[in-house]
Amino acid sequence: MIVNASIQKKIVPMSDTVIRVENLGKKYIIGHQKQEQYKVFRDVITDQIKSLGSLINPQAKTENPAFEQFWALKDVCFDIKQGDRVGIIGRNGAGKSTLLKILSRITEPTQGRINIKGRVASLLEVGTGFHPELTGRENIFLNGAILGMGKEEIKRKFDEIVDFSEVEKFLDTPVKRYSSGMYVRLAFSVAAHLEPEILIVDEVLAVGDAAFQKKCLGKMENVAALGRTVIFVSHNIGAVRALCNRGIVLSGGNLIKEGDAESCIAEYLSKIAISQVTSGEASWNPDNAPGSEHFRLLKLALISSDGEIKSSFSAQEEIMIRIHYQLLKNIEGMRLVLQVLAQTGEIAFTSTDHGQRQSQDGLPGHHLSVCSIPGKLLNLSNYVIKIWAGIPGKQYLLEPVELINFSIVGAGNHHSIYTDYQRWPGVVCPDLKWKIINNGE
Repeated sequence: MIVNASIQKKIVPMSDTVIRVENLGKKYIIGHQKQEQYKVFRDVITDQIKSLGSLINPQAKTENPAFEQFWALKDVCFDIKQGDRVGIIGRNGAGKSTLLKILSRITEPTQGRINIKGRVASLLEVGTGFHPELTGRENIFLNGAILGMGKEEIKRKFDEIVDFSEVEKFLDTPVKRYSSGMYVRLAFSVAAHLEPEILIVDEVLAVGDAAFQKKCLGKMENVAALGRTVIFVSHNIGAVRALCNRGIVLSGGNLIKEGDAESCIAEYLSKIAISQVTSGEASWNPDNAPGSEHFRLLKLALISSDGEIKSSFSAQEEIMIRIHYQLLKNIEGMRLVLQVLAQTGEIAFTSTDHGQRQSQDGLPGHHLSVCSIPGKLLNLSNYVIKIWAGIPGKQYLLEPVELINFSIVGAGNHHSIYTDYQRWPGVVCPDLKWKIINNGE
C-alpha cells in the first residue's frame, strides 16, 4: 500500500521486504502565542480574521513568528523484512510514536513514501480501536473487523483471545468500566491473536503488570516464530534485547542507526552516556538547577577513597556519591533516591536516604546526602547515575534524571585466571564470603 508519494523514487522489487520507508518526514506547526490577561472585542475580531486568512493561505501561518515548524521525523529511510523483530529505541521526543502512527496509517506523513506488504495490527495506546460503550465481547468483534478479519475468523479465535486476556469475568461489561490494565490486556490479545502479517506494539505494554508483560513478550516471540513481523517500541532495553533481532535508533526525528539489535542498543546507550557528565562532577547555579519551586539540585560528585573526584574507578575501591541540594521551604516526608543503571539499560540497584532522615533534614537551607557504593560490588562496565527526589505518593520535587556517567575498570573482582581483564557475566560481581570445610558437613 502506498501511503504518500510526495517524493518520487524508483522502487526496487521488495522480495521479502514487507515495509519500505523512503525519505519519510512529518512536520507539525507549533504555536507560541503569548498569554494575555484580557482582550477587547476589537482584538477578538482581528484574531478571527487572521485565523480565516491562515485557512485560505496556510503558508501565512508558517511565516508568522508566533508559529514554528517542527519536524518530528525528517528523511527517515529503512527496510524491514518478513519475520524481523525490530526494536525502535530512542529518548523521549525522538519520533518513535510518530513513526508508528504513520506505519499504522493513523497519521499521514508530510513527505516521503511507505510501502507496506501485508495486514497490520497496531497497539499504540490503551484501548486502541475500542468503543467505550460496548462490552468486551462486542469490542473483540469490532476491533477484529477494523483489522480486516471476517466474523467466522474472529469466532474461531475468540476463546483463545479471552483466555489470554484474563478478562472473562468482565466480558459482558462495557469497557469504559475497565481499568487501564484490563483495557490493554484485551486490546493486546485481540491484536496478537488475529494473525496479522505485521504486529506493531508501542510502550503501551508498560501499563500491565510484570507477569502480563512477560506473557506478551512470549506471545510476540511466538508471532515472530511463525514468520510474521513484529515492530516493538520500548524504553525497557532488556525487553528489546530479549525479543528483537533488529534495531532502529531515532534521535531528534532522525534515524541515526539501523542494524542488529545489539549494535543499536550499544549506540543508543552510548548516546545517553555522551549526554551525561563524564568528569565525575556536575554543578548548577541555583537559578538554573534541576528541581522544582521547592527543591534545587546544586552539585553531584563521585569521590574515590583517597578524596579524588573522578569518573573511572577500579572494581576494588569504594565510590562515595555526594549530593548537594537546597530546600526552599520546610518539606516533611521527603526522600532522595539514587539509581545506578548498567550500560545494558538494566537497573543495577536503587537506594534511598529515607531511613537516615531526621526532622531537621527537611528544613529550608543547603543539605548534603552522601551514599557509598562498596568496593568489589559492581562489574567491569559503564554506568549512569539517575537521581530523583520527592514525597512518596504525593509529588516529585526532582523528576528522575540521568546525570552522570562513570565506569568500573581493572582486573575485576574475581581476578580471572584466564586474563586480568575478563568480564564476568552479570551487572554486579560481588566478592562474597566463602568457606571450605574438608571432611565436614
